[in-house]
Amino acid sequence: MAPFLHVIEKAGGEPWPIFPDHDLTANETVARMDGFLAGGGPDIHPSQYGHKVDESANVKSQPERDAMEIPLLKAAVDADLPVLGVCRGMQALNIVFGGTLIQDLGDRYPGHGHSLNDKGEEGTSRHRIFISPGSRLAMSVGSGGLVRVNTWHHQGVAEANRSPKLMASAYSLEDGLIEGLESPHHKWVVGVQFHPELRGEMPPHFDRLFDGLVGRAKDWK
Repeated sequence: MAPFLHVIEKAGGEPWPIFPDHDLTANETVARMDGFLAGGGPDIHPSQYGHKVDESANVKSQPERDAMEIPLLKAAVDADLPVLGVCRGMQALNIVFGGTLIQDLGDRYPGHGHSLNDKGEEGTSRHRIFISPGSRLAMSVGSGGLVRVNTWHHQGVAEANRSPKLMASAYSLEDGLIEGLESPHHKWVVGVQFHPELRGEMPPHFDRLFDGLVGRAKDWK
């Protein structure tokens, strides 16, 4: 969570971390917000999108976080708050809009998990994606086209899983897995599968995603 707090503060925002033991309702919480960021974390339980657990998928979920975050994200979208979803947060956006997830990327979608550095330490992998020119994602970061980003996730969204209410704004070049989603029906609802908060691993212009979220939050009310 610390990287998210840092980048929001750097962008001029006032972060308000919310945990599963939060005692306000989703609507009460959203009424106190000007924008919402859904970050990374454990797998989302398949029951959240009406599926049973695939026993071979090694799903590691946190039901209490699902129970808090999914309704909160839905309330934020319904209120048309500026919303940014990162990694799990993008997947949660897809679920809120009626989509599903691949429970385990496995061998079919290699290169999206962790890798080891020369010291044998776990870290994020990197791969190339294509950002659609003219998308809100491209306008937010300042450019579309090819870019190399980090990646570290166990679940994901392919075209067959995408909510028809969302537009795909970025794809992995290696396997076509969706790397960006956005809503054409809201003022600013953007999701990315990579981790722009890990600033040393990303091109610096991706900081503009957080600038965009905070700037729109300041203008929201």
